Amino acid sequence: LREKTEDLKRERRLAEDLLHQMLPKSVAEQLRKCQKVEAENYDQVTIFFSDIVGFTSIAASCTPLQVVEMLNNLYVCFDTRIESYDVYKVETIGDAYMVASGLPERNGTKHADEIAKMSLDLVAAVCQVVIPYAPTGRLQLRAGIHTGPCVAGVVGYKMPRYCLFGDTVNTASRMESTSLPQKIHISSATYDALLADDAYEIEPRGEIEVKGKGTMKTYWLLGNKNYSVQN
Repeated sequence: LREKTEDLKRERRLAEDLLHQMLPKSVAEQLRKCQKVEAENYDQVTIFFSDIVGFTSIAASCTPLQVVEMLNNLYVCFDTRIESYDVYKVETIGDAYMVASGLPERNGTKHADEIAKMSLDLVAAVCQVVIPYAPTGRLQLRAGIHTGPCVAGVVGYKMPRYCLFGDTVNTASRMESTSLPQKIHISSATYDALLADDAYEIEPRGEIEVKGKGTMKTYWLLGNKNYSVQN
């Protein structure tokens, strides 16, 4: 009986760990207790989007197994690194990677700084991932960041997902889609949030046309004077 009880506890811990990887811990606990999870408004969060440069053509030249193995290597690398920062991985869709800071747990004004440091780390880390058909080739990342308000909540019953909604999400996605290889494209809102620290190397990109947003003044995030990325 003691052995069976220990086995049951171990299986329960494994199930809880898996649930906490799929949903924020606070949300998972509410769902486990059959409580309704209320959607929340967040005044300020920072959202990061990235994708792989030329992923469609890379995938077309690989076998299905190679594509899955390559993405798995990439996301294991990223997932391991983001543990060093106060961020929450929202989701991955194909080669797209979405991370937020400032939710579900609010962290004051730290969210832009946490995402900025993390993004510098990930852009450096992606160079470790090999392209299957070109052993000397390495993946390249295109990244974008925006800061602003959003709404977050759990959607769905069969496979509940913690989703973010609002113009901030759309703008962060636009920052990524208009970025360049191995560049971190940030909005003026994120630029203003990072100015408080005076630790970042930032270069103006100028005004660009952004689909659905019109003309926007944006910047390139180049580095942090007081912080070196992980090896």
